[in-house]
Amino acid sequence: MIASLPMYDPPPLQGANDRFWQAIRAELGEGPEHLTRGGDLWEQWRAPDLVLSQTCGYPYRARLHGHVTLVGTPDYGLPGCPPGYYTSVMVVRAEDTRDGFAAFDGARFAFNEPLSQSGWAGPQVYAQAEGVSFGPPVQTGGHALSARAVAAGKADIAGIDALTWEVLQEHDPVAQELRVVARTQPTPVLPYITASSRDAARHFNAVSAAIAALAPDDRALLHLRGLVAIPAETYLAVPSPPPPQGASHLPQ
Repeated sequence: MIASLPMYDPPPLQGANDRFWQAIRAELGEGPEHLTRGGDLWEQWRAPDLVLSQTCGYPYRARLHGHVTLVGTPDYGLPGCPPGYYTSVMVVRAEDTRDGFAAFDGARFAFNEPLSQSGWAGPQVYAQAEGVSFGPPVQTGGHALSARAVAAGKADIAGIDALTWEVLQEHDPVAQELRVVARTQPTPVLPYITASSRDAARHFNAVSAAIAALAPDDRALLHLRGLVAIPAETYLAVPSPPPPQGASHLPQ
C-alpha cells in the first residue's frame, strides 16, 4: 500500500506530515507505516493500492479524473480565498522597480512544471486576462526553485502556490528577497485522492477526523483548517491554457 503527501512537504513540515499521516492511518485502520517520499508521482497516483495522496488540480483534470477517487479538498485558510481555494502569488524581486503587474509584459517567467495549476495554468490565464504576454518561459522544477530563480535574476516573475508562499515566508529567507505584484483568481486547492476502488466518504471522514485530532502546533505548521467537499466538476471547469513553448530549463 502507498500513502504520500508530496505537495507541501519541505523539511520543516515533514514531521508534522508524518504525524498527520499516522492520525489518518489510525482513523482508517489500515495503510503503510510510513509516507512514501520520492519516486514517480504519476506511478503513485495511479497505483491500485494507493491509500491516500495529494495531487494538483491540473493533473487531476488532465490525466487522473476517472482513474482515481476524489477524497476531498483541504482548507488552508488562505487570504482572499473561500474555504478550499487558493491562488497563484505573482512574485518579483523586491528591488525590481517596475510598478504593477502590467509592467512585466514581456518579462522572463519562471514556472515549476507544465501541469501545475498554480505555477503555470493560473498565471497564464491571469496574464491573458490582464493583457500581459510573458517572454520565453524558464522551467525550474519546483515552486521554491522558481522563487530562487527570480531572486537570483534568472527570471523576472513567477507564479507561486499561495500556501507555498506562506511556508516560504515562515521558513525560507528567499521570501525576503521578493515582493508580490498580483494574485490570480482563486481556484480549488490541491485535492486528496485515493485509488479508484476505494470509498470516498470513508476516506473523507478519516482525513477530517485526523485534521481535528492534530496538535495545534502541527495544524499551524500545515495551515490545515479542515476538509471540504468540492465536486469533480468544479475542478474540471478550471481553464487549461496551452502548454509552454520553447521553455528553457534551469539546472536543479
